[in-house]
Amino acid sequence: MSIFTLNFEKPVKVLEDQIEELKLASCGKGIDVSSEIKALERKTSQLIKEIYSKLTPWEQVQLSRHPNRPHTKDYVSRIFDDFYELHGDRKFADDPAVIAGFGKLDGQRVAVVGIEKGRKTKEKLHHNFGMPRPEGYRKALRIMKMASRFSVPIITFIDTPGAYPGIGAEERGQASAIAENIEEMFDLDVPVVSIVIGEGGSGGALGLAIADKLLMLEYSIYSVISPESCASILWADSKMAETAANSLQLGALKAMELKVADEIIGEPSGGAHRDPDEITARVKKALYESINKLKNKSPDELKSSRYNKYRSLGKESLI
Repeated sequence: MSIFTLNFEKPVKVLEDQIEELKLASCGKGIDVSSEIKALERKTSQLIKEIYSKLTPWEQVQLSRHPNRPHTKDYVSRIFDDFYELHGDRKFADDPAVIAGFGKLDGQRVAVVGIEKGRKTKEKLHHNFGMPRPEGYRKALRIMKMASRFSVPIITFIDTPGAYPGIGAEERGQASAIAENIEEMFDLDVPVVSIVIGEGGSGGALGLAIADKLLMLEYSIYSVISPESCASILWADSKMAETAANSLQLGALKAMELKVADEIIGEPSGGAHRDPDEITARVKKALYESINKLKNKSPDELKSSRYNKYRSLGKESLI
């Protein structure tokens, strides 16, 4: 897979290309350039640390959308054994933007629900660019209620710019479907752990993120609105998205500060797309630990703490 390069990543790409050129030039010619390569590698590593330690909110938005960033399907295939996907909302249709089913996390049965964006053009169209329709939320709720009935913990993966705003989706009750999910998730009898792996946009994300514990990857974002939509509303110009992103202070650290997120999972140097194996291992570990901490709580304890957690959001900012 070719690695897409964002504008702020280009200085790193220049050094990495130099390293590759040196390796190719010395290959089979008996020329020792190992010291030069090591020096460039050290310089690259240092540059990555410098760049990623001072990302602007807009650059963080771009990174959360990086084309090579692992998606829900990548995590599901790498983390869960015996995953069996279920389809349809039993009312209208199946929504490919939402993946839902059951699998095993280190031998423990779990329900898995996630939003998938797709990677290539055909896949993006199939998954509607990660924008769920009402039937997607109803499918997710069907699986979550089934998991609750059989005492199976639930894990949700969040990666969406927002719910699909099309006419058909609105006609089929988009807002109602999201609202019902939010209401019903408060009443689930089992542990719910949600993780934002890329974008967590608007109510489209919240409809799958009423959780006992919300995890965020270091360079993911979670916001009431996408920067483009915010810019369209405030300035009638989606090109002002960068200004909107900076004003919204998007990012995992801000979400932690506001107590919206409960834990940040550090990403490999340069972002999750640079080392999918490492980020998968970190996500799996965090999910396993979170589920184990919650699974001994009674249904009443889970529902009570979940309710109180969301009721307390924003209180301190109002004092």
